[in-house]
Order: sequence, then structure tokens, then C-alpha cells
Amino acid sequence: MLNFNSQTTRYSPWNAYYLGQASSLVYEQSSIIQKTTKIQWQMPKYKFIQDLHKDDDEITGTECFVAGDEKKIIVSFRGTQVSQKEDILTNINLGLTDGPLGKVHRGFYRGVNSVWEELLETINEFQDRGQSLWFTGHSLGGALSHIVVAKLIDELDKPVHGLYTFGQPRVGNKTFARNFNIEFKSCYFRFVNNNDVVTRIPLRSMFYRHAGTFLYFDTDKVLHSDLHWWYLFVDSVEGILEEFGKIGLDNLKDHSMSDYLEGLENNKTLQIRFEELISIN
Repeated sequence: MLNFNSQTTRYSPWNAYYLGQASSLVYEQSSIIQKTTKIQWQMPKYKFIQDLHKDDDEITGTECFVAGDEKKIIVSFRGTQVSQKEDILTNINLGLTDGPLGKVHRGFYRGVNSVWEELLETINEFQDRGQSLWFTGHSLGGALSHIVVAKLIDELDKPVHGLYTFGQPRVGNKTFARNFNIEFKSCYFRFVNNNDVVTRIPLRSMFYRHAGTFLYFDTDKVLHSDLHWWYLFVDSVEGILEEFGKIGLDNLKDHSMSDYLEGLENNKTLQIRFEELISIN
């Protein structure tokens, strides 16, 4: 992974780009993922993990891959596949339950726990030289990554260099979001693409809150951070008007990982200092 900064905990457009690629790659078959990570990315360590154990006669459908080299380890969780009923059940299991750092989405937490032991064993096996640890995911995959990092922080006090998510739904209550931000906000970058509706669920009225450093792609795929709500509203309307009369809903199209990759590609070569792009509140 050329230009990936394995030691920084600050925002990096190149790291965002490569972790976005990892969030897209995880949707492929394991053989394709392994070939890409080992040959193209030069990361010799690889393992594909999925929930094959029945819990209450149901499988959560959780999947991720772990890839590593001498400097870094990347964990990428797969997002929702509408063809798999397990993913749908995980998403709609909306109740809050006790979890790390606060209350979290019951379905997401169950998905994490279904692969937790194997994931932790794999990370510990791969991390033989103190490699930096990175997590990423799109949609449901971002939510699962978020909770995994919370568990690592809260239960094991294990260092994580970065969490980059794309089109991620909310995963926990206000207490969870506040505690997570205290521990990790400066290393957590949450991307939202224009009218992506998935980032607005579960609803705030259900006591869910977002955490992390907010990064927003506008209709021109220009990256912004912590924008005034009115600008977001105007840009949202503009996006809907541009898509008016075309096939497909704008807020669903904006959720596609390909749209996020377009924005990451557009921004990865911009030489902007961290302080000029990110405002940490």
C-alpha cells in the first residue's frame, strides 16, 4: 500500500483512500480478497473470518478479513448484502443493550460477538512485531468496526491507530458516543456522502447518537468537516434536485461504496494540512 502512513493517528487522505479500498474489497469472494491483499497490496498475512456458528438457531452473517505486513494490520468488515437474510435481521434488531462504553445496537453487538474470539486470536497472531492496528467498513461494516474498537478500548485497553468508516449507521446511545469520543475521537473518521440515508438511522428519537470526527462529501465530492447544519441542508436539496427524474433514489445511490471511493480518489492527492481539514471539537 504505497503512501499508507502506518504510524500516524491523525487524518491521512491516503490512509482514507486505502481503507476505503479495503471496505470495498471485503464484498468480494475470499479468494479474490486474498489475491488482492497478498499480491497487489503486498500484505502476506491474511485471514477471512465469518460467523458459521449458530446462536439461537440463527447465524448473524458477520464477515471480515484481516490482512497484515511488517508495519500494519487492517481489519475490514463487510456491509449489508440484501440477498442475505442474516444481514437484514442484524440491521433491524434495533433495541439498545449494555455494551462497551455504553448502550449499543443489539443486532450489531450480536454480530461482533459472533466473531470476536476468532478475530482477537487472529489479530494477536498477526501482530508479532507491534504493528499498528486499523479498522474500516462500509454501512453495517462500519458499525461493526466501531463496536469492535470500543470493545478493544474498554475491555482490553488495546491500542488502535485508526478507524475509518463509510456510510455508517448510528451504533449507540449518547453515553456510548460521549465515552467513545473521550477515548478515540481524534483517531476516528466517519465519512458521509451527500444524501446517504443510512447515516441517519437508527433515529435520534430512538436515543441513538453518532460519534467520531465527521467528514462530508458534497455533491461535487469535495470533502468538508463539521459543517453548519444549513449548508448540509442546502447541499442535500441540491443533490436531490440533480437526481430528480433519474432512475433510483438519490439517498440510496449516495450510500454506494463506489460513490465514496470516487470522493476518496478525488481527495487523496490534496496536500492539505491536518489542521486545515479537521476541526476537533
